[in-house]
Amino acid sequence: MLKLPRAVCLVTGASSGIGRASALELRRAGGELIVSSDESEPLAELAREIEATALVIDLSLPGAARELARAALAVRDRVDVLVNAAGIGLYGPVAEAATEEIERVLAVNVSSPIQLTGALLPGMLERRRGHIVNIGSVIAHAGRKNEAVYAASKGALELFTESLRFELYGSGVGASLVSPAVVETRFFERRGVPYDRRRPAPIAAERVARAVVEAIRRDRAEIVLPAWLGLVGRVRGLAPGTFRRLERRFDQPRR
Repeated sequence: MLKLPRAVCLVTGASSGIGRASALELRRAGGELIVSSDESEPLAELAREIEATALVIDLSLPGAARELARAALAVRDRVDVLVNAAGIGLYGPVAEAATEEIERVLAVNVSSPIQLTGALLPGMLERRRGHIVNIGSVIAHAGRKNEAVYAASKGALELFTESLRFELYGSGVGASLVSPAVVETRFFERRGVPYDRRRPAPIAAERVARAVVEAIRRDRAEIVLPAWLGLVGRVRGLAPGTFRRLERRFDQPRR
């Protein structure tokens, strides 16, 4: 289990939401931060607040993840903790999704975490010290209509993290998945469609950030928020018919 004081932590998507909250929580835990986002002004503000290094980069662009890894290593010569918090959504029927939109979601949500991990892992393995946290989603356990592309991206990230954890066993390097349901961030505003389900209720980004720190400190394989939603995947696996009936019931707009 990694001790966070003086650990060099790289957090993507740090200009807002889960990424920003995670950077703040890691700083409070004693980490030394490198923060990244494609939004320069809020990122610079956060960097000043927590005395971090800000690296502005758009992870949807080809080669951006490897470029970010090189820049981070040039700043501090090592990264002990990687938090892949950058993520974007896509709402609507698959038949109406533009190719460039699909590619952007997969680039940010899947390819970038994998490439960043691949670039930073050799140093962690050499030092036998490090931890990678990927921000997943409960949607990976269940799916949802009009979010097939987003769900697929989080499903891929879940299996990547699980496989990576097997690969890293005994190496001194950990890998964790933090899977929240609905979080009070700008995610829904950015995708252009508000959250309209009755359940589950949105949770604060700070709660997810605390789970990120817990995952590192305790080497947790996965943390689901709220915890009761961990049952979703089990019900789907054991009783798929019951699961689909429940999903239709809960997939109702707020009244």
